[in-house]
Amino acid sequence: MQHRTVADLMTRNVFRVRRETTFKAIVRTMGDNYVSAVPVVDHLDHPVGVVSEADLLRTVAARPDPLDLPVLPHPWNGLRPKADGITAGRLMTAPALCARPEWTVVEAARVMDAGRVKRLPVVDESGTLVGIVTRGDLLRVFLRRDEAIHDEIADDVLTGILRLAPADVAVDVHDGRVTLKGRVDAGSLVPVIERLCRGVDGVVSVSADITCRFGESESALDGRAGRPAH
Repeated sequence: MQHRTVADLMTRNVFRVRRETTFKAIVRTMGDNYVSAVPVVDHLDHPVGVVSEADLLRTVAARPDPLDLPVLPHPWNGLRPKADGITAGRLMTAPALCARPEWTVVEAARVMDAGRVKRLPVVDESGTLVGIVTRGDLLRVFLRRDEAIHDEIADDVLTGILRLAPADVAVDVHDGRVTLKGRVDAGSLVPVIERLCRGVDGVVSVSADITCRFGESESALDGRAGRPAH
C-alpha cells in the first residue's frame, strides 16, 4: 500500500510575505496570484504566521463607515478587530500551524480540523517553508478512480498483505464506497480487513459481509480443548 503524502499534494511554489509587508502589498500579492492566504516568513524563510482574506477583512470592517452608519456588533466570536494592523506582522494569525512533507492525508486533516484552519504551510526538517497544502488538496485523494481503489484492495491488501486467495473475498467499489463479501478462516481477521481497506486512499466507506468458515461454536470448542477441567 502506498499512501499519498503531503509532499504529493502540496503546492511547491508558495507566495509569501514578510512581517513588514504592508496591507496593500498583501492584497496585491493575493490578487495577482489568485490565493486567499499567504504565509508570513522570517529572514530564514521559517513560517511565523499566516495572513488570510479573513484577517484583512477584519481590518476593513473596523474602519469608520463612509456613510456614517452605526457600527454593527462584531461577528467574529468576540475577537477584537485588528484595526491598527497595517503590516503582515500585525495582521497575521500566529503561530503558524505547519505540516511536514512526509505526513499522510489523515495527519494533515487532523491538524487542520483541530486548528480550524483551511491550509497548512509545509516545512522541512529545518523549519524552512517548502510548500503549502489546503483542504482542497487533501480532498483530491477522493477523486481517485474506483478501478484503482479496487485493484489496490484486491492485489495489495487482500492478496499481498493478508495472503488471502482471490476467491476468498470479493471486492466491489462504487463512488469510493467499498463492499466486501466472502469467507475467511478466522473471524478475528474481519476487523483487520476492514481497517486496512479504510486506509486505502480514496475510500469513503467500507461495508463488509465476511463470515468465518468455522462456526463460533466449533471455534469455542477448539479453544477449550486441552484446558484443565474444574
